[in-house]
Amino acid sequence: MSENQKLNTKSGTDFIRVIVGNILEKGYLPRWVIFTIDIIMVLFANLVSYWIISNLTFRHYDTISISQRILILIASQAFFFFVYKTYAGIIRHSTLNDAYKIFLTTFSSFFALSVLNYLHFFAKGTKIFLIPTLLLTFLLSFTFLLAFRMLVKIFFQIFLESNNVLNVQKVVIYGIDSKAIALANALNTEQPRKYKLVGFIDKYKQKGKVTKKLLGVPIVSHKKAINKVLEELGAKALILADSNINIQLENLIVNQCLKYNIKLLKVPAVTDWENEKNISKNIKTFDILDLLNRAPIHLDFSLISNQISNKIVLITGAAGSIGSEIVRQVFTFNPKQIILVDQAESALYDLLNEYHDQSAFIPIIADVRDYQQMEKIFELYFPNYIFHAAAYKHVPLMENNPSQAIFTNVLGSKNLADLAVKFHVERFVMISTDKAVNPSNVMGASKRIAEMYVQALSKKIENKTENGTKFITTRFGNVLGSNGSVVPLFTKQIQEGGPITITHPDIIRYFMTIPEACQLVLEAGSIGNGGEIYIFDMGKPVKILDLAIKMIQLAGLVPYQDIDIKVVGLRPGEKLYEELLNDSSKTLPTYHEKITVAKDESVEYEEINAAVQNLIKIAKEGNSVSIVSFMKEIVPEFLSLNSKYSELDA
Repeated sequence: MSENQKLNTKSGTDFIRVIVGNILEKGYLPRWVIFTIDIIMVLFANLVSYWIISNLTFRHYDTISISQRILILIASQAFFFFVYKTYAGIIRHSTLNDAYKIFLTTFSSFFALSVLNYLHFFAKGTKIFLIPTLLLTFLLSFTFLLAFRMLVKIFFQIFLESNNVLNVQKVVIYGIDSKAIALANALNTEQPRKYKLVGFIDKYKQKGKVTKKLLGVPIVSHKKAINKVLEELGAKALILADSNINIQLENLIVNQCLKYNIKLLKVPAVTDWENEKNISKNIKTFDILDLLNRAPIHLDFSLISNQISNKIVLITGAAGSIGSEIVRQVFTFNPKQIILVDQAESALYDLLNEYHDQSAFIPIIADVRDYQQMEKIFELYFPNYIFHAAAYKHVPLMENNPSQAIFTNVLGSKNLADLAVKFHVERFVMISTDKAVNPSNVMGASKRIAEMYVQALSKKIENKTENGTKFITTRFGNVLGSNGSVVPLFTKQIQEGGPITITHPDIIRYFMTIPEACQLVLEAGSIGNGGEIYIFDMGKPVKILDLAIKMIQLAGLVPYQDIDIKVVGLRPGEKLYEELLNDSSKTLPTYHEKITVAKDESVEYEEINAAVQNLIKIAKEGNSVSIVSFMKEIVPEFLSLNSKYSELDA
């Protein structure tokens, strides 16, 4: 062999290697390759048909040559390939719809050639094709084209799976409804594969010992323990995909997975999938927020929209965890403008960057304690609606800095409330806390004083005009995931290897998610008539120790072994449990099952106004004992716990 021949052979081999390499790298065949192969398949089917018919003693017509017949057949088939675009799909993702297209293509070609055949017969008196040859070509073409797609699909599945076998995690899907099947199909076609489906779990008991299968993998009844099912199937993770699972069953599944260190995964509804081509990005690890097991909240969107749409909404503390979520939810109701007030420059900047179109937002770095500054904001924008979320909320810090609690939580609220009346704001919604009930710390007492002032002001203006500002107070407990809450703290401690620190083994708290709390704030703000304190259904209280244990387990670790839990003692002003109502309070239901009204006894405006002004004056002097002592006069039920101010209660 000459040198030129060797070079040509080598370059040809390299060219083929590059093409094959590109195809394997991309994971699909180019359209021109599919089209070319399909034409070859049709040509092969025609030749086989011709050979079979010829050997059955049938004689083909001598109207035109064999090459001309083949050319007509290929032209007809190619035309219908273009019509139905059978070459446009990704072969390894072929479905029944693709098989249907192939059937339509081959049948249409058969029908068109048959029509052409008889037209030629009526015009010339002779036929071009034998009908048995056309029929057999149709059947063989359909078979070969379909077989080609099946072989490619199997090849890619075997080849790509063998390459990724070390990185593929075996999983079981809980559920066999449409959502579970859609997820299974997506996992089976995803490349590169991250999960390999090895089975389904059906929550209903199957009769007898008959093993049913779905998509080629077994369906196992949940009558058998989940850990046993996964052990038999060789899986290490469970994806919860049943759309109709109830809270009790979900609790059982979660507890079983945590007990046996089974990785628990979740997936949103199919309509909420962010990336349908890469389904693994939609599969998330269960986190502590999913373990609240709270029923979804149903809002009166029309009422909220009517009050907020095309209105100017002012939100204080807009960059905080609660304030920023209120911003997100208010934005969906198309307000005219949203005025974002906060002291935190960086956090406010980050909030704005969540939106591509920032034209609806007016960010203002301001302090609610500064009356003149806030008044200028009101004069410039005349807000219709106020959500007052700015507050100091950390109990130990406020125990050591009571004057700051007064300036922000009391004076700040008074400033906003007074300006709301002065500028005829339609609604003023104040975010309060369960710590304001029978307060045991400075922070809770400061929020209770703010509640009292707002209630009294509402009662005062209600007697003067029917069109005055409607003041609504919302009261709820701890918010999971908010800045400074236990969840981010525990997460950080777990990441650092522990220990997790809790203040008392028996301490319990009510919890809500941030979106849930803010949804109820919007709903309460829309139904309030003025002067009410709305209490949210917080569900069952959660033991903080149990919360810590579950967070460790969700991280795939073992409590007290991988991560230790230490009890450090109650902090100043901290209760073992929180309350949502004063002992003397009564609650009234609303049309919303998760919202009730607390009927606290309100004081006269003149009395609380004088007390608040005096308290602010004392706070400016900076004597912590004097501040707290006077707070206890304003709020008689304020009894300090585990605090240096406890002696004042004696």
